[in-house]
Amino acid sequence: MKALTSLFTRKKPRSVPQRFDAPIAPDHAFFAIGDIHGCDALFARLIDRILARPGDVPIICVGDYVDRGEENAAVLRRLMELDQALGERFVCLLGNHEDMFLKFLEAPEERGARWLRYGGLQTLASFGLRGVSEGTNGQALIDVRDRLREEMGPIEAWLRARPLSWQNGNVAVVHAGADPAVPIDLQDRATLMWGHQDFDHLPRQDGIWVVHGHTITPTPTVSNGRIAIDTGAYATGRLTAAMVVPGDVEFIQA
Repeated sequence: MKALTSLFTRKKPRSVPQRFDAPIAPDHAFFAIGDIHGCDALFARLIDRILARPGDVPIICVGDYVDRGEENAAVLRRLMELDQALGERFVCLLGNHEDMFLKFLEAPEERGARWLRYGGLQTLASFGLRGVSEGTNGQALIDVRDRLREEMGPIEAWLRARPLSWQNGNVAVVHAGADPAVPIDLQDRATLMWGHQDFDHLPRQDGIWVVHGHTITPTPTVSNGRIAIDTGAYATGRLTAAMVVPGDVEFIQA
């Protein structure tokens, strides 16, 4: 009996994931811009520096354009103008803060408290809607939503049309991260916007590099298949872009 018990209780050895060793191999150079979070002055300086460089290099924004900072309306309007002016060269992904924003617009009574707590108050103020607090509820939130929609104009429809990922060669750009065991084009919507528990410590086995924001890092990093570019602009005053080229990454800050 003892031998039989040990047979069934013996732990199987855990497989050790291989280290990620794929080269950075986009088909062509591109820029990825980290979380802007209402910092329009920083974004304006950074985008001017990028556009001053030669060539029609694609520019991808990783999401989280709103909340936290104070210039949210200006950021959204600038993004829409760039989208119209640059066309397919300019891509804005959807982040979790845009997701919370849109869910507030859909169901203010149910979703409002959370969004206001995580930066929605600053976004409302940037559209001229002040006097709202985290304790605002009920019909008052519905009224705020209706007034906000009037101020936003076409911004809501533009936000709803944003993609969740973009890929160039073996480099994918997402907002928060990805499940290392799932192909990028099969990732769950919530995973791309909110992250995955295994993203930071399990390397992918398909050779895909992932550029992402969402999680603030003191300095941008390139490590083990991940390129992290959220340097907490609203708190640090540093907005980061990565220029990704075959075999290398260059960081630019404003």
